Amino acid sequence: MFASCADPSTLEGLHWLACYLTSGKHMAFYASFGTVMALLAITAPAALAFGFAGAMATRSRLWPVQWLGRAYTAMVRGVPDIIFFLFVPIALDQALEWVRHKTICPDWTEPVRRGSDFVVCAQAKLPLSSSPQWVHDTYGFALAVTAFAVVFGAFAANVLHGAMRAVPRAQIETAEAYGMTHAQAFWRILVPQMWIFALPGLSNLWMILIKATPLLFLLGVQDIVYWARELGGAKTSIYAYPHPDWRIYYFLGLLVFYLGLTKISEVVLGRLNARLSHGQATLAGEAQRKAAA
Repeated sequence: MFASCADPSTLEGLHWLACYLTSGKHMAFYASFGTVMALLAITAPAALAFGFAGAMATRSRLWPVQWLGRAYTAMVRGVPDIIFFLFVPIALDQALEWVRHKTICPDWTEPVRRGSDFVVCAQAKLPLSSSPQWVHDTYGFALAVTAFAVVFGAFAANVLHGAMRAVPRAQIETAEAYGMTHAQAFWRILVPQMWIFALPGLSNLWMILIKATPLLFLLGVQDIVYWARELGGAKTSIYAYPHPDWRIYYFLGLLVFYLGLTKISEVVLGRLNARLSHGQATLAGEAQRKAAA
């Protein structure tokens, strides 16, 4: 990265280490921490949206919608996560390419399915082979986020549905007795109060989501696990910076990162729980009232 690092073979000691830690691959390694944080920042609200939609579908008075909501939560929760993490990106990618293939190449006569191969015209590929690398990286990341959102959305749907049922039914009936419609009672009475009941389950899901981020490595995204394995492995003299197997040090760094992220999450979630419990008829709310008395 620096001019003095042009010839690593002439470096020694701390100068060698400084150049090693500022090499291009290490810059990509440091940037991959941002990839993990971006995954968490995008997936959490996306999964919550999937979960809220699934919970509302499960509560629907229309049986086809209710059946769809129950099928979504039961299917995703009943199948190992790794299967969905691998299936969703492949299925979504092929579905998008198939639609583009039918639209852009209507005169194509050869079959798309050829045994285990999936072949579409070159113009229908996503992304195009001529696209810059950042487009390929962004597309792969978007597919990974979708897979995470679908899987964790099913668990969030179960949590939110239970939280909605925990809100006393008498409050909904009272709201409707005062002239509120069913929709008004839902949005003004039930939804604001359900979060305190949903927060413990959602907090657990957030922690599980943090632990699941290394699965990005399996989806082809160059995340922190990929770079820790790549950089930490033994490098012979054919490489610019030869060194023995240092993977233990890189993975210890990842251990510190995840433990720190977990601790920060616990503090934030604890404060959020205290805020939502204020004035609520829950154990935490009763504890707050007794402490203030």
